[in-house]
This record gives sequence, C-alpha cells and structure tokens, in this order.
Amino acid sequence: MKRILVVDDEEPIRTYLQEELTDDGYEVLMAASAPEALKIIEKENLDLVILDIRMPGMTGVEALPRILGLKENLPVILNTAYSQYQQDFMAWAANAYIIKSFDLTELKAKIRELIP
Repeated sequence: MKRILVVDDEEPIRTYLQEELTDDGYEVLMAASAPEALKIIEKENLDLVILDIRMPGMTGVEALPRILGLKENLPVILNTAYSQYQQDFMAWAANAYIIKSFDLTELKAKIRELIP
C-alpha cells in the first residue's frame, strides 16, 4: 500500500484528504506543521508528500528543501490556496503545484502520475 503524508495546519483539510485518499487505497499519515512533517519523514518510509505552503512557524516553501535533503527522491506536491507562490524559485523543486479545491480530480491524477 502506498503511503502519503498530508501536511496542512488546517485540521478539516487534513481530515478531508485523509478520508478521500484512504478510500482510494492509500495509507495516509498526517502532520499539522512542517517541523512535525520533517520528524515523520525522517522515521517513516513514504511514497509522497502533500504539502501546504502557508503554515505558522515554517512554510511549506521553507520545508521543501529540508524534505528533499532528507529524502531527495520523495515526490512532493505543493497544495495551496495561493497561486502567487508558483513563481517562488524554491517552489520549483516540488513535483507539482496544485491550487486547493474540494474537487480533488487534479490532485488525485497527479498522485497517480507520481506514484503509479
């Protein structure tokens, strides 16, 4: 079973993604912050990370190089409500940049592409 880490400071979004992705056959781990996510990434064998950008303490853009420093081949999808971060040079290191939506068609298609 493929393992996905959902990193988002908003609990309803984490829960929604967990329910939807679990229904699709993935094992879903969750983190409410970037530092919590980094601890999980160090310890767990994961197939993909879905990473929010705007979070208190450490943003997803700040966490991205640290994630890739821990596991350079781990696919990361930036999932955010803000399109302006797409122009941020650090965001380019992600495998995908998806604008948050309750319609998860684009997100699920990208997940299937990255971890078939």
